[in-house]
Amino acid sequence: MSGFSEHWLSLREPVDHAAINPELLKQVAAHFAGQADITVTDLGSGSGSSLRAISPVLPANQTWRLVDNDRLLLDHARRRLSRWADRGYDSGDHLHLVRGEQQIKVEFKEADIGARLPQRHVDGAQLVTASAFFDLTSEAWIKNFCRTLAELSAPLYALLTYDGSEVWQPPHPADPDMLRAFHHDQRRDKGFGPAAGPQAAAQLAKALEESGYSVRQSPSPWRLDVRHKELIDALAQGSAQAVAQTGMVRPAQIASWQSARRDAASCVVGHADIFGVPIRRAGK
Repeated sequence: MSGFSEHWLSLREPVDHAAINPELLKQVAAHFAGQADITVTDLGSGSGSSLRAISPVLPANQTWRLVDNDRLLLDHARRRLSRWADRGYDSGDHLHLVRGEQQIKVEFKEADIGARLPQRHVDGAQLVTASAFFDLTSEAWIKNFCRTLAELSAPLYALLTYDGSEVWQPPHPADPDMLRAFHHDQRRDKGFGPAAGPQAAAQLAKALEESGYSVRQSPSPWRLDVRHKELIDALAQGSAQAVAQTGMVRPAQIASWQSARRDAASCVVGHADIFGVPIRRAGK
């Protein structure tokens, strides 16, 4: 489900957190204001970045279920969260953490949710969240997921879904061909069926609305510059490798593009944040 290295996730975390749309985050905070506690399920949780990003705006008493198919990443998340907390202890089944004024209990679930999301992973959740996740899934998976979510009347906060836009500076002649081929590679099956790739945000918003949700969507672009050289290098290398697998761009063009991108002055990668809330109907 995740398939990402600890190093890549560590590189991107500060940029991810800086990119989260602040106005939509305020709306999430306002939705749960006044609650004493909250239960959250994080899908494709990786290293626990979403918990670290959004827990500060949620109620004081939190229970998180981190769901990922990678046991090594879940173990990494356990260690990182233990270091991130002000204090806490590990009971074996859960981490019990204190961070500022908040008390956070964390459960770790190794699970492959590729075929269909088992209801038990989101059952009881007052919020479901996922970061950089839905572009890996398929349109059919997204529709089934939204129907499952609607049955539970659970809000969804989806962070940093890639929207297909990239602007590199200075420009390179191969930029359009590289982006077209990268989008083609993104649509490969990642275990959920043909991936939604750059269409994921639009498909997710539509599926939520069709399932009876009020949907708010806001941009959350990565803004990279010379301060993020290591991340830019990793992004360029990953893109070049993905494009090479498609056979759509000549190897010499790929090599020229990747070499130029190592010295890029800046890069803006488009993402969208989505907050979906079930619409209350008369009699419910």
